[in-house]
Amino acid sequence: MSSNTMTVSFPGGKRVNASYGGFEIATDQDTDSGGDGSAPEPFDYFLASLATCAGIYVLGFCQKRNIPHDGISLKQSWELEEKTKRLTNVRIAIEVPSDFPEKYRDALVRVANQCKVKKTLEFPPKFIVETVTV
Repeated sequence: MSSNTMTVSFPGGKRVNASYGGFEIATDQDTDSGGDGSAPEPFDYFLASLATCAGIYVLGFCQKRNIPHDGISLKQSWELEEKTKRLTNVRIAIEVPSDFPEKYRDALVRVANQCKVKKTLEFPPKFIVETVTV
């Protein structure tokens, strides 16, 4: 996926889809928000991108060192400000089995912190939103 362009379409109802790299990323709103609940909401994908990004770094660390990754999981939780619903805290707990080597536990945290999605939030890009006539 080397393209830096994503196309968004509106297939009906509250669904908003993105086409990128040959994939169709479907979103919808839950039924309380007028959608059908047929796909995750866009913010759900954002949260999933944080967790799965950290996860790929943890997996890569284990694979590179031939450390079994069976039994390792990541549990992500978050807090939203009540009034604005703004994301205020994200916690990722890397759960390892009891026999996971102690010497690698802190390293897992360090590699998970290298996640590109997390790094982007730490140093956010400039957003340019505009209308263009086609």
